[in-house]
Amino acid sequence: MSTIRIAAAAAHFGRDLEFDLARVTKIIHDARREGVGLLVLPDAALGGYLADLRHPDPDALPPALDPDDPLIHRVASVAAEMVVCVGYCEDGGDARYNAAVCVSGDGVLGRHRKVHLPAGEVAAYAPGDRFDAFDTPVGRVGMLIDYDKTFPESARSLALDGAEIVACLSAWPTSITNRAPLMAHDRQAKLFDLYDQARAAENQVVLASSNQTGALGGMRFLGQAKVVGPGGDILARTWSKAGLAVAETDPEAELDRARRVLYHLGERRPAAYRETAP
Repeated sequence: MSTIRIAAAAAHFGRDLEFDLARVTKIIHDARREGVGLLVLPDAALGGYLADLRHPDPDALPPALDPDDPLIHRVASVAAEMVVCVGYCEDGGDARYNAAVCVSGDGVLGRHRKVHLPAGEVAAYAPGDRFDAFDTPVGRVGMLIDYDKTFPESARSLALDGAEIVACLSAWPTSITNRAPLMAHDRQAKLFDLYDQARAAENQVVLASSNQTGALGGMRFLGQAKVVGPGGDILARTWSKAGLAVAETDPEAELDRARRVLYHLGERRPAAYRETAP
């Protein structure tokens, strides 16, 4: 692998799928002008997120797309040579999933269904049941969807599966129960950055964290898209505004450098840990 440019997007998306596709297309074109090889778009970029996490309206949920929906193929076509991760609501037949798909012009490279659902999402989605890394033209990638990254086991599972880059797609809002007057002081804003840096550093991987911006219903989203190096250093970020956080890096070389003396994955002592299964 050689040096690549990785971009994490902060942008607003809603229920209008054609509008969302137009915005995704523009962001891909903007990223292409910057020479980006991997673009991570937010969770729920196709169809928008829930408008209310306390009491989701069953009649106002995001549109559910088939995993083979033409809209996903249109994103892949626009992506062309670029690797693009994008979030959507997946129609699973008898259930809905908060899902993400990774595509290029060659088609689907990988998929993920959000495993960890916060309280409000339980009423709207079924949980996924696995974390899998997959090979792409820019290296081995794994995906998480917002609340997944709260749990160290999520990113660790991807790292153990060989992921060099972890794409975290989010629709992460400010605190619902105790919103701060300034977003920079919001508890969720601090946790969002903390989780991004911790998951990158503890697994010694490159992490690209996207997020929605703006508001939808009663939700106000943080933005704060960023690219984090394997030492936990933020290489690029957007703060709270819409835009692209773009960093140039060689993931293979960076991982080798980070793991040369202290190799966290190889130094684990599984026999000393409690079983994680109930």
